[in-house]
Amino acid sequence: MSDQLLKVTIDNITVEVPNGTTILQAARKIGGDVTPPAMCFYTPLKGSGGKCRTCLVEVSKGSEKDPRPMPKLVASCRTTVMDGMEIKSITSQRVLDARAGVVEFLLLNHPLDCPICDQAGECHLQDLSYEHGKNGTRYEFQRRTFKKRDLGQYIQLHMTRCILCYRCVFTADQVSEKRVHGVLDRGDHAEIATYIEKNLNNEFIGNVIDVCPVGALTDKTFRFKNRVWFTKPMTAHRDCDKCCGEVTLWMRGDEVFRVTARKDEWGEIKTSEKTGKTGWICNDCRFDKKKASDWTIEGLAPIDRHSVIGQGKYKGLKKPEETIEKVLDGRKPRLLMDIHSVSEVNNPAIELSEINGPATSAVFKKNNHE
Repeated sequence: MSDQLLKVTIDNITVEVPNGTTILQAARKIGGDVTPPAMCFYTPLKGSGGKCRTCLVEVSKGSEKDPRPMPKLVASCRTTVMDGMEIKSITSQRVLDARAGVVEFLLLNHPLDCPICDQAGECHLQDLSYEHGKNGTRYEFQRRTFKKRDLGQYIQLHMTRCILCYRCVFTADQVSEKRVHGVLDRGDHAEIATYIEKNLNNEFIGNVIDVCPVGALTDKTFRFKNRVWFTKPMTAHRDCDKCCGEVTLWMRGDEVFRVTARKDEWGEIKTSEKTGKTGWICNDCRFDKKKASDWTIEGLAPIDRHSVIGQGKYKGLKKPEETIEKVLDGRKPRLLMDIHSVSEVNNPAIELSEINGPATSAVFKKNNHE
């Protein structure tokens, strides 16, 4: 029975999937706009899903044996398919209205700080609000706010942005050795926190940054240093005795601004080619190996998601030749003015990627480097 293939039709597209497949997984097999959005479901994490309700779909036909439609919209990440099931995603006005309502709820307390948020450009909530949200808001009350908190040396929690997807809790519970944080309180007082102020210093705790769909958990070593669309993602690997060592380097020139795990088109961590397991990476690879010489660079990382990060980054791009030396009969151009001798900002001796934290004015003061 487990090897039986079931036929399921989603938005008039029929696909065959194994028994036990959820509607969301079947839709991902089809791909494109048919696939429902998901803010809490994460394939490598057991127990995830069913919390954000962004993946709601309409089941217009239950199965071949029982063709009755389901009376209410169902969460596609938690509902398994039946043989002959017919589902409406983007072809149902009920679904589109429901998703717009869910997006409105998610944005009730979310701050509009995309211009200063490090997650901008790769934020799933940005994609969701653009595709399924509305132009305005009906919310007129004061939004809930929380103070920023440092969860150890490398991670900062901006709870005001959190949508309580529970991904970071599941990651710490299933990937790290011991979980010391979770969801405290209930209702509009619920927050991600430690019961007593503690640092999250487990060897694999940095993976909570990768699974966060919004800018609630950010890398302190990357904060305010660069925009992701100005960096170039490169696949790289190294021999690591703690993890698979397969990562994505976010580079600008020869500088490595941050290191993340490799992700697929759904924003989920890929399976390691070396071990065949989920490609979680350790803190040493993520935070300490910030030089290109620490890695074997494989090439440009594919950007599968419809993201601004992928714009202008092409494989096999031929760099145009310099023509100034040809015009000057082989002589190199002369610098008319060396701005670095008088500027306190554009100091070429400072590597932004090696600064431990945001680049403030104190970093560039001239007397600090004399």
